[in-house]
Amino acid sequence: MHVVATAGHVDHGKSALVRALTGMEPDRWAEERRRGLTIDLGFAWTTLPSGRRLAVVDVPGHEKFVGNMLAGVGSVPAALLVVAADDGWSAQTGEHVAVLDALGVRHALLAVTKTDLADPAPVLADVRDRLRTTSMGEVPAVAVSAVTGAGLSGFTAALDDLLAGLPAADTAAPVRLWIDRAFTIRGAGTVVTGTLAAGSVAVGDRLQLGDREAAVRGVQSLGEAVPSAAATARVALNLRGIAVEELSRGDALLTPGAFRATGTVDVTLAGAPEGRLPTEAVVHVGSATVGARLRPLEGPVVRLRLNAALPLRVGDRLLLREPGTRRVLGADVRDVAPPELRRRGAARQRAAELVAQPGGAAGAAADLARRRIVRADDFAAMGWPVPAGAAVHGRWLLAAGLADELAARVPDVVVRYRRLRPLEPGPPTEVVRRALDLPDADLVGAVVRSPLELREGRVVDGAADLPPHVQRAVDAVRTRLADDPFAAPEAPDLQAAGLGARELAAAVRGGQLIRIAEGVYLAPGIAEQARARLTGIEQPFTVSQARRAWRTSRRVAVPLMEWLDAQGVTVRLPDSTRRLR
Repeated sequence: MHVVATAGHVDHGKSALVRALTGMEPDRWAEERRRGLTIDLGFAWTTLPSGRRLAVVDVPGHEKFVGNMLAGVGSVPAALLVVAADDGWSAQTGEHVAVLDALGVRHALLAVTKTDLADPAPVLADVRDRLRTTSMGEVPAVAVSAVTGAGLSGFTAALDDLLAGLPAADTAAPVRLWIDRAFTIRGAGTVVTGTLAAGSVAVGDRLQLGDREAAVRGVQSLGEAVPSAAATARVALNLRGIAVEELSRGDALLTPGAFRATGTVDVTLAGAPEGRLPTEAVVHVGSATVGARLRPLEGPVVRLRLNAALPLRVGDRLLLREPGTRRVLGADVRDVAPPELRRRGAARQRAAELVAQPGGAAGAAADLARRRIVRADDFAAMGWPVPAGAAVHGRWLLAAGLADELAARVPDVVVRYRRLRPLEPGPPTEVVRRALDLPDADLVGAVVRSPLELREGRVVDGAADLPPHVQRAVDAVRTRLADDPFAAPEAPDLQAAGLGARELAAAVRGGQLIRIAEGVYLAPGIAEQARARLTGIEQPFTVSQARRAWRTSRRVAVPLMEWLDAQGVTVRLPDSTRRLR
């Protein structure tokens, strides 16, 4: 499906042309038909001779209803500009064209109507000349009369050509459906309508609305119930879990987690504004309308502080309208999570960054380089792709080269920590996190390189030595245990050798001794040696039998047997005897 919005002055024949094209009445309200003008958005659809299905959003032309007009053109990729041959370019035509230009609309068709009342040639030439300096450029044009039908076939063919040139919508993108109508249908409940500009929606989907979720009970497109609809499309969704009183035009149904609601955005203005910028403006995006305060940073870069948060992404085009005037400005969203500007000159520096920052993948790389580390889902919700060279660690995204840069600093952190605490094998991960200014201790694992390693919540050097005097004492104990593996030194012997609790704990952390129990330390490999000697005695066996096999004291045998039970080497039986597992 393709979606086109009408634009043009009141009574220039927009609705009549839509009726002639589709055979449908776009003016939904009796008041609209009575007064002969479109007050709110109207919708109609048809299938063109080529087989393309077209939905038309008929928008108001009267200056008092410009807000509704903006809601209609905000989510559609192409415009149908209607100008009457007997009236020509008017103030409201100029206002609507200024809106289309500010929105950056590049695909449009000019229809000069009421050719049964006046020669369309002068108006065609005049309007096309005016449009050349806008975002629409050279616009194809047709002359048509909805009353006589003259030129209607050419108008239909021109529409077909316009649709053929539209870029394909991204049906795999997340959904952001700006609601333009919300109402209740008896027996169905809450129904909303909008233009699906990207993504797809299906029955059973769950969509986010503010801090709540709504289930999609049903999907309609062009008046027909369908299991799913893909962009671009006009859709009506029957929602479960949301009352119609909770909805209004400008709300957005979103793919959960795919968008970031923001109240502060940095934008660049599209084109040089005439005169000074207003301090306040009305921001239009999709069907939403929100007030905002403007803070010019430098050149075309402006910071907007919105009166209400909106689900925006980098690359969105906003329309800024100065209250009480017809002045409109287009603005491209450059950052939906901008930094605070606290230092002198920060605004100027920020503006220079955004002016120099490209779009697409290169812009993503530049933005990530500035942020250094960001949650991957947050970065995607801002509207950025994952840039080439970025490092992904769990839920985190690191700028290209940053992990290696930080890894080069870790050895110095470990050395300085061990210099202050020589009996500890290395700093806890939290110490390393703070030293490197990482947002999460989980990121420490991304910057530890061999010979350093993460062990029991610390960054340790496998080759790191104990202090010399401690190492000599531990070596003496290990030499003694090599001759008699089960002869654990007595506590006074350990103290005399200078091995207190901290020194022994360091030796255990370094893998040089094994702590069997309080005051009982043996050499690594003791489990295998103990098992080997127990295989030579009758099963099951008592602690006394094990003690004799190990040729050690009860002080060592009892805790060693319990330690072997815990290690899964032996199994304790109900009568307190053991057997090898």
